[in-house]
Amino acid sequence: MTTAFGAQLWSQASGWPRFREAALEAEAGGWDSLWTWDHLLAIQGPWRQPIFEGWVTLGAWAALTSRIRLGLMVGANTFRNPGLTAKLATTLDHISDGRAILGIGGAWFEREHDAHGIDFGAGFGERLDRLDEAVGLIRRLLDGETVDHAGPAYTMHEAAQLPLPVQARLPILVGGSGPKKTLRTVARYADAWNTNGSLEAVTSALATLLAHCADVGRDPASIERTVSFPMIIRDRADEARTAYRSIMAGNGIEADLIGGTTPIPTLLGSPDEISAVLLPYCRLGFTTFIIRLPAPYDPETLARVEEVRAALDAQVGREAAP
Repeated sequence: MTTAFGAQLWSQASGWPRFREAALEAEAGGWDSLWTWDHLLAIQGPWRQPIFEGWVTLGAWAALTSRIRLGLMVGANTFRNPGLTAKLATTLDHISDGRAILGIGGAWFEREHDAHGIDFGAGFGERLDRLDEAVGLIRRLLDGETVDHAGPAYTMHEAAQLPLPVQARLPILVGGSGPKKTLRTVARYADAWNTNGSLEAVTSALATLLAHCADVGRDPASIERTVSFPMIIRDRADEARTAYRSIMAGNGIEADLIGGTTPIPTLLGSPDEISAVLLPYCRLGFTTFIIRLPAPYDPETLARVEEVRAALDAQVGREAAP
């Protein structure tokens, strides 16, 4: 198993020059993928903070970089018609010469919908039904079909897209762990799945996904498993905690989310300490780790990810050895 690392740069509380430079640091530092949010208002700390739009950001990063893969973690399905989403992803794929990933989810932040007059739907279940319908349509469009469709949420009349993506199969990543609907959408359509949480919570979600795969006749090995964590790399854990508290304060967050106040493990310390936390997720088949990086985007963490990868791959290799 070869592990991959994605840098998820928060799009809030930053100016464009630092946002741009952090993307370049991620590519230079050996990260495999680069992600940002799809939000119109800040979602951490006070909402009235600077925040950049996601798809335009990805297009700019695509023109600036040459190797790293690019996607939203994750796109809000409610913001756009699925035909537009497919066109955006295809355009990004051409700008980046085949490095686009289409990340998408059902959307959850009601405040930004209300602020901008965007239909939030009648409830979470309705949004997830829309997501399932949309992802199925997006897949067909990306694959070159001409689509006629009259569904509960979307209508298309001879919808077709040219050019097609550069990639023979532009991957769709679905984010979320809703057991009844989101994970069924993952099983039906997704090339990759993103989740987060404690090892216990992720283990439970994976079991549900495997059951949905069996139900729809999908090989679960065909779905890339990705999981998200905050991370700060330092030689000592106390130095990492200090840096993390300072970064979070810069985003208007007083609580540092350390010490049991969140179900999501916060990876703070040396490469060996961090890899020890990630190893049990590898045992579950997770190969890609998406690292949450708030502004001002810690330069040391961006520069040292290869040390974590080397430590983790060594542990995985030792376990796999006969």
